[in-house]
Amino acid sequence: MDPPWGLDVQDQAALTLMLLLEGSAWIEADGALMHLDAGSVAIVRGPDAYRVLDRPDAESSVRINSDQGCTTVGGDSVEVSMALGVSTWGNSLHGQTSMLIGTYDAEGAVGAWVTAVLPRLAVVSPDHADDRLKSLAMLLDCELGQQQQGKTGALDRLLDLLLLHVVRRWSEAAHQGGPNWSDAHRDPLVAQALSLIHEAPAASWTVAELARRCFVSRATLAARFKAAVGVAPMSYLSQWRLTLASERLTAEQTTAATIARDLGFSSPFAFSTAFKKAYGASPTSYRRQAARKTPQLEAAL
Repeated sequence: MDPPWGLDVQDQAALTLMLLLEGSAWIEADGALMHLDAGSVAIVRGPDAYRVLDRPDAESSVRINSDQGCTTVGGDSVEVSMALGVSTWGNSLHGQTSMLIGTYDAEGAVGAWVTAVLPRLAVVSPDHADDRLKSLAMLLDCELGQQQQGKTGALDRLLDLLLLHVVRRWSEAAHQGGPNWSDAHRDPLVAQALSLIHEAPAASWTVAELARRCFVSRATLAARFKAAVGVAPMSYLSQWRLTLASERLTAEQTTAATIARDLGFSSPFAFSTAFKKAYGASPTSYRRQAARKTPQLEAAL
């Protein structure tokens, strides 16, 4: 974008990640205003509206709606007039400010345990970025320019990795007293429990069985897991299974019943009930919605 510009974001996304490649910008959410320099990464928790501006006192000129459609504040579409290619959008092909933007429609797609430590608006400054974060951003930017098979899946995974790494960096920089992912992997007991769950998500895990495999008491495991991860072991297991299910629903044509069995749900009905509670749609509806949204998600990125 070239100034003046202001985006009124009303897409109701559960979470948005913005990486500023060039220039500068301001983000305003719930009265809080934060500045972004080149190399900064911002995470905004939804679904409430927020604004992205070229300067603190800028007026909004474009609105991002719930269907990711873009209009003027008055309601006129600008999707065609501001389109600059398959994956690029703005008011200038070589604008002063350039950023990568990725959104997660539903909180279940992010994993509540990943973002539990985040405020409404979190920013990682260039000073707190590291080589790994920069490399992930470079890979994401490079993949956007590809037109090869598997592009959507690659973008999804890179965005997930970038989000996780930003959460880690923010947690460390902010010195939060609450749980964070860095603590989870620094605690060898919690890391071992997480590895067991990740290696066999369909297993009939209980806190007692996890504790037995980790050679500690049930109470010790439960307390340290909750302190490091932010949720109880069985809650994490349920969320992890649902996250894996959401990925398979969008990447495969496997039936919901098969996915339910493969991931350890007691029945297809139990899987459907849990999935709808987390994602707001049945597994079948979620798959259809994801198929319809895939081109829009690539363009938004």
